[in-house]
Amino acid sequence: MSQARITIDRDFTIADVPRRLFGSFVEHMGRCVYTGIYEPGHPQADERGFRQDVLALVKEMGPTVVRYPGGNFVSGYRWEDGVGPVEDRPVRIDGAWHTIETNAFGLHEFMAWAKEADVEVMEAVNLGTRGVEEARALVEYANHPGGTYWSDLRRRNGAEQPFDIKLWCLGNELDGPWQIGGKTATEYGRLAQESAKAMRLVDPSIELVAVGSSGRSMPTFGSWEHTVLTHAYDEVDFISMHAYYQEHDGDAESFLAESVDMDAFIEGVIATIDAVKASGKHTKQVDISFDEWNVWDQVKYNDVEAKEIAKAGWRQHPRLIEDTYSVTDAVVVGTLLNSLLRHGDRVKIANQAQLVNVIAPIRSEENGPAWRQTSFWPFERMARLATGRILRLAVTAPQIETKRYGGVDAIDAAATWDEESGRLVVFVANRSLDEANDLTIDLHGLGDVRVRQAETLTVPEGGDRHTSNLETAPDSVHMVPLTAAEVLDGAVRATLPALSWSVIELEVARA
Repeated sequence: MSQARITIDRDFTIADVPRRLFGSFVEHMGRCVYTGIYEPGHPQADERGFRQDVLALVKEMGPTVVRYPGGNFVSGYRWEDGVGPVEDRPVRIDGAWHTIETNAFGLHEFMAWAKEADVEVMEAVNLGTRGVEEARALVEYANHPGGTYWSDLRRRNGAEQPFDIKLWCLGNELDGPWQIGGKTATEYGRLAQESAKAMRLVDPSIELVAVGSSGRSMPTFGSWEHTVLTHAYDEVDFISMHAYYQEHDGDAESFLAESVDMDAFIEGVIATIDAVKASGKHTKQVDISFDEWNVWDQVKYNDVEAKEIAKAGWRQHPRLIEDTYSVTDAVVVGTLLNSLLRHGDRVKIANQAQLVNVIAPIRSEENGPAWRQTSFWPFERMARLATGRILRLAVTAPQIETKRYGGVDAIDAAATWDEESGRLVVFVANRSLDEANDLTIDLHGLGDVRVRQAETLTVPEGGDRHTSNLETAPDSVHMVPLTAAEVLDGAVRATLPALSWSVIELEVARA
């Protein structure tokens, strides 16, 4: 059995845990909204059409902020279509996902749902087909108290008090050739700069996210961020990052090491931000909003699903990228969460895409049940337990050879220390497909500790790495006790199963 060691010192910290790191995403795409969070007539829908079974799972999972309404969808969206009496709202073509949008669910409905779900709203504006005036008007509609055209329209539409949305995305993926109204970096940088200025003239308290490159593999990556920030640095608070990962050709070892890519991606964007800050002699710090990330079988979508959607013609909320997640996928999701947490000094917002049905930790069926996917569990545990300060870890672990990344540590970890509650939590993955790992956690500056709880997500008895939570067996994969975790001679010792993501929660004795 392999041996690994993590060394923790309570004084070696990175930053406070940003609570917005545990965000999600609701887009008008596939069945995320319609038959996902919203399905009038469902046996468990309330009078507003909100599915209470789905809402209960959302509350259990614990996202803190939800991005809305897109995504690619927003680059062709007229926000005015989604307000006012539902019977008067226009039905539109959505070119982004080749669907029919009824606009039965819009801004007011989402704000009511978000209040019920107890999440902060992250609103995106259309800078694809629209621009400065439409963005400014939406802020006035949402946030101005009253006495003006747009704010009074909101009041007539049933919302007397402002929505007070603080977090705004200045468009979406506008360097992507698939994007409606795509831009060059200079075109977008100037548009973002001017839109930000106009939006802040309406509400100076808002926070703004500029669009970064659509991915690290894009030919525009790096130069896009540099150009956009050269124009808009003083007007924005964050720049976005997007990344999706999948297993290619059965190469599970490289797939399980994808957080290595996420680490490098984040650190590259930080370097670009700071280069612009230095060259522009700026004093403030721009941080990162990693507002789309997940495991997604994009090859299947591009080669099969997108063609099937186009062939089937224009339909309302068709099934779209409803990936079924396995144990392997869940462990990768856990390592991506670890990476985001390790970079919490600069990654202040993150949104797993998406919340329901569309590459989602929660699935539902029309007029049927809702259930948790395997990827639900790492998110729920970290969102609930990661509080206080992020710890800087020293990890020594055996190496696993991968085709894509060379040798990588078998162990991937992150940890938090909450002095107020006396809770230290270690989130740790064993990337090895076939070998358990004896882990020792050396603790410094913490005094006496005890294991409060230790759990792991791994291959269930009788299963394999492809085991998933299907509708017919929704509890087949979940967190189970990590039975070998204990404190011996002042160190924590645990045996991590092969292919696992574990949570070790420690209680530190108070002086």
